[in-house]
Amino acid sequence: MPVVFRLEGCRFFFFANEGDPREPVHIHVAKAGADAKFWLYPTTELAYNRGFDARMIKRLQEIVDERRDDIEDAWHEFFA
Repeated sequence: MPVVFRLEGCRFFFFANEGDPREPVHIHVAKAGADAKFWLYPTTELAYNRGFDARMIKRLQEIVDERRDDIEDAWHEFFA
């Protein structure tokens, strides 16, 4: 499970086995028993949330938007 980066106590990662066929580019976020998944395209969209409050989800979405290029680069590098 490649970790793309850590920020504000959260781990931003994806799984090495992302389905067959592989799911579109997305990122998982985990912190202290909570986790969420965000699709990156066509716009950043919450796929699911288990345990984060609304304020944190908003912040996580901002981070994903800001780091979209880093996430996409890591995804393509790993799955190349």
